Amino acid sequence: MLQPIGDRVIVKVKDEEEKTVGGIVLASNAKKKPTEGEVVAVGEGAYASNGEKIPMSVKKGDVVLYDRYSGTNVEYEGEKYLVLHEKDILAIAK
Repeated sequence: MLQPIGDRVIVKVKDEEEKTVGGIVLASNAKKKPTEGEVVAVGEGAYASNGEKIPMSVKKGDVVLYDRYSGTNVEYEGEKYLVLHEKDILAIAK
């Protein structure tokens, strides 16, 4: 498994629906880029300028919302992941 470094988080991207509520099948270029996923790995955290470690506020298993254009897409062992900085996570879904 991938292990992020610093304040990075690896998120398993949630697949977008391929049909609308009315049952219309969407073309691949009509689908919106996903903005939700499950955290599968968390880095050790960032360090403040005084050397103090800043703990991460997300943990493995959290479902998070993130900005549509943030992070780096990665494919690993056939699965799609997104590597984000913790600051790019907008919310944790409860």
